[in-house]
Amino acid sequence: MHFEYTKFDPSKLTQSGSPFDKLYDIFQQLLLISSGDVSQALRWLTELDKMHNLAPKQDGYGLGNFIEELEERGYLKYNDETARVEITGKTERSIRQRSLEEIFKGLRKGGEGNHKTTYAGKGTEREPETRSWSFGDDITHIDSTSTLMNVLRHSSIDNMDMKEDDLEVFETDHHTSTSTVLMIDLSHSMILYGEDRITPAKKVAMALSELIMNQYAKDSLDIIAFGNDAWQVSVKDLPYLKVGPYHTNTLAGLELARHILQRRKFANKQIFMITDGKPSAMFDGGKLYKNSFGLDRKIVNRVLDEAVKCRRDRIHITTFMIASDPYLQGFVRELTEANKGRAYYATLDNLGGYIFEDYIRNRRKRVQ
Repeated sequence: MHFEYTKFDPSKLTQSGSPFDKLYDIFQQLLLISSGDVSQALRWLTELDKMHNLAPKQDGYGLGNFIEELEERGYLKYNDETARVEITGKTERSIRQRSLEEIFKGLRKGGEGNHKTTYAGKGTEREPETRSWSFGDDITHIDSTSTLMNVLRHSSIDNMDMKEDDLEVFETDHHTSTSTVLMIDLSHSMILYGEDRITPAKKVAMALSELIMNQYAKDSLDIIAFGNDAWQVSVKDLPYLKVGPYHTNTLAGLELARHILQRRKFANKQIFMITDGKPSAMFDGGKLYKNSFGLDRKIVNRVLDEAVKCRRDRIHITTFMIASDPYLQGFVRELTEANKGRAYYATLDNLGGYIFEDYIRNRRKRVQ
């Protein structure tokens, strides 16, 4: 993996919009990196302002004005119990929306965005192809031009004689509903070696949740964080997720994801797992068994067994490995083969594009 470090160039920041909009765009990024810590984000913003003059004094708008406006617009609130300034639900929604817009900008033009399967039949998405009418077909899908041409083949203008066989309807595609569980690795390696891997993972989770809630409301998205153990988190918790001194209990994450999806009644069920490391922990006899050195076959085999259970339940696992260690690729290949799923070796700058395109592509398939 190649990294290029360059000096910060403030001219590359958003040039349009008011002074508030420009500062708020930076502030949202800092909030995500600081896991929702307003004080830390404001300290960083102050340092950036000192270094790069983000709020030029000649504009008559400084950081003090910005903070006041954040409060006036309802982006910040004071918590009497903790005696701390915190972000509001409005800010959380704003960060999710910003994440969604940022990721969609990176997707190729003309990319897949429809919500349909490759199966023709009764549906709501009209296709250009037509077929003969069958009992029960929606009359709003009748192709009047083709139907009239069929009538004229055996009739005249003066004596129109329409028969049932003359009716043609447009083909339609089935719309499907999909249940997705997104697993986010919070093990310590997600911030090791000076690389922040957790922030892009959180950003993708927020963008995906915003997409589903606004455009595909019938779909379900559950989010799991996993480290030494696995636990569910809500959408509103995403900005506050932090990496801990954890090992990687992939088994616990997959088990919890499978149990969640077993309760979902949709035909399409899938797990998206974002991780940068090997499984290094699992519960054995009620105790946490850990081994950070190499690939422990005791742990790996249990993970592969769980992948097979997911496959039997028609749950597909897609692994997004955001690390390039060659020895980890062997484990990912084993996991993918056991589940008959997919794997991507994604970099942090293309993670969002991979997940969004895979999500929409999967919605076009019906599990057999």
